[in-house]
Amino acid sequence: MTILDWLAGPTGQIFASASVMTILALMLFMAVKLYKSYRRNRTYLILIILLAVMLAQNGALISLSFPSQASSAYLELTNAFVSLLSFIIINFVFMKLYTGPSARLKGMPFLLMVIGLLLIVGAQVPPSPDLLDDSTARGETGLLAIDFYGLVLNLIILLNLRGIDQRFNYSASLIVYFIYQLSVLADSYVYHGKVPMLVILGHLLPVVYYTLLFLLLFEWVLERLLMTFQSSITDGLTSLYNRRHFNKKAEQMLRETKRIAIIFCDIDNFKKLNDSAGHHKADGVLKQVADILKEETAGIGTAGRYGGEELLALIAAPEVKPEGVAETIRSRVEKETMVTISIGVSITREGTSIAEVVRQADEAMYQSKSAGKNKVTLHPSMKERKRSSSEETNAKKRLQA
Repeated sequence: MTILDWLAGPTGQIFASASVMTILALMLFMAVKLYKSYRRNRTYLILIILLAVMLAQNGALISLSFPSQASSAYLELTNAFVSLLSFIIINFVFMKLYTGPSARLKGMPFLLMVIGLLLIVGAQVPPSPDLLDDSTARGETGLLAIDFYGLVLNLIILLNLRGIDQRFNYSASLIVYFIYQLSVLADSYVYHGKVPMLVILGHLLPVVYYTLLFLLLFEWVLERLLMTFQSSITDGLTSLYNRRHFNKKAEQMLRETKRIAIIFCDIDNFKKLNDSAGHHKADGVLKQVADILKEETAGIGTAGRYGGEELLALIAAPEVKPEGVAETIRSRVEKETMVTISIGVSITREGTSIAEVVRQADEAMYQSKSAGKNKVTLHPSMKERKRSSSEETNAKKRLQA
């Protein structure tokens, strides 16, 4: 027996159904985890029920693939109905997951698809006495209407994917299923199992289809995990690191570079802006300032939100002068936004903790506030260091002379 004969025979069907069941089991595991985390989202519950039904269906296909098991026309009809119903619902679920908020998915078209399927299946049974006879050939059960309906549904869904985030990947899965449907139609109604390649496509393409759906669901899970992680370390409004994670990041950078500088920024008259222009306008300004901090610290440090209108910039590049970065930030905020900021700058010394250097930068910032706002003030410890460094340089020059 060649590999083609093996794949085209009952063993090929068993192998394909077992593979699909493995993929469905993995998807079911992910769906359960998602439902536990997001119980308000009923879409995951629908997915769990659907995947369980599909697992049972493929299990039945495996049992019917054994030569000793007899298949009836009613079983063929039931299998075709469940397959197409599952196809409609699983597409509703995935389109629901990947449809953006601006293009809400409506359930009515899918409900009409299900009603159409019920009508077609109901019309198949009474006028077809052949359905009472045992038969294993799909073409002899008169399922052409259902198969053709499935083909039309696939095309309708494929042509209406606007607003879907993963449009290309999702389209690929539908195209694979469309080819599967065509191969089943050709094999059942034209070649009647005489072309092994069509039979093999009918066995293996569902494996490819469900693999693509698995990858889509897996990517969805990863996105949810990433969003959860991001929300735990960043501020929701400014997207800067929150205070707790900023401190962790600062400790890490201090260990790596041995010296960091903290630039403490406070937006001037922010409460007045909130009261006069409203929270929405004030939040927009806060985001603008945060974006400036992110841009100016890119590649040389990081930025965080300390609380309220207080923002922090961290410089971890020894060759970069923090006072220069602070002045650039102050100047950009004055020119590009409707507010100004007062800034304080401090640098770590040997044995200085992150909390201490932040406190020093905060003190320097309050000196800027007291001196009229919209200023950059260096903490006295920085001035002392600059004086000591200047004296050392002068001493070396005198020795060299």
